[in-house]
Amino acid sequence: MLGLWEAVVGVAVTIVLAAVATIGRSLTPAAGAVAAAFGSIIVVLGGFPYLGILALFVLASALATRFHFDEKSRRSLQEGTHGERGIPNVLAHIFLPTALVLYATIDPTHLPPPALSFLYTAAIAFGASDTFASELGVLSGSARSILTGRPVPPGTNGGISGQGEFFALIGAWTTAVVALALFLLFSTPTPGGVLFIAGATGAGFAACQIDSVLGETLENRGYLTKGSTNFLAMACAILIGVAVLSGTGVLVW
Repeated sequence: MLGLWEAVVGVAVTIVLAAVATIGRSLTPAAGAVAAAFGSIIVVLGGFPYLGILALFVLASALATRFHFDEKSRRSLQEGTHGERGIPNVLAHIFLPTALVLYATIDPTHLPPPALSFLYTAAIAFGASDTFASELGVLSGSARSILTGRPVPPGTNGGISGQGEFFALIGAWTTAVVALALFLLFSTPTPGGVLFIAGATGAGFAACQIDSVLGETLENRGYLTKGSTNFLAMACAILIGVAVLSGTGVLVW
C-alpha cells in the first residue's frame, strides 16, 4: 500500500490517464470515470507497477482498435462509434483485477505478493489476448468456428483465425514480459521469471479460447453479453493461474 503522498500522486496520475483515454476517444466519459475510480483503488493498494500494467493495456488496446479502423468501420466491425469502449467493457476488464488487489490487501496470508502479481498479470494478459485477437484477427478476412471448424463471417462470436490466434498469443506474452519488467523495476515480489512469463501467457491465451467458446455457445444465443463473456473468461484466466501456482507450490491453501 502506498504512503499518503505517494497515494495522492498515484490517484492524480490515474485521473489524468483516464482523462487522456477519454479525450482520445478510447473510453466514453462514463467509462473513463469508472476506470479512474477502480484504477485509483489499484494504485493506492497495489502500487505503481499495477497501475502501469493497466495503463499499458489500455494504450495497447486503443492502438489495436485504431489499426485499420476505417476498414473495420466499413465492415461494421468497429468498437463503438469511434473505437471507444463503454462501462460494460471497462467493468469486465477492471473489476476482477481490482478485486484481486483488494483481497490481497485484506488477506495477504492467502494471497501473498508473488501470487497477486502473477494472477493480476494473468487477468490482464487475457484482456490483451482477447483484444488483440478481436481487433487484429478480424482483419484476416476469414474465420472458422472454434468448435466446428466451419467458415463463419469475421467478427462472429466464436470465430477464430490463424492471424487472430497469433496476435492473441502475442498480446498475452507481451503483457507478461512488460509486467515482469515493471515488477522487477519496483522490486515487487513475483514467482520465478520463467514461471511468471510462461504461466501468465498460458493462462491469458487459454482464457481467450474459453472466451471464444462462451461466445459461440452462450453469447450467440443471448444468454451472455459481450461484457459478461469477457468477465467469465477473465475469471477463468485467474483460475488457471491459481492452478499453476498451486501446482508449483507458490500458492498453498
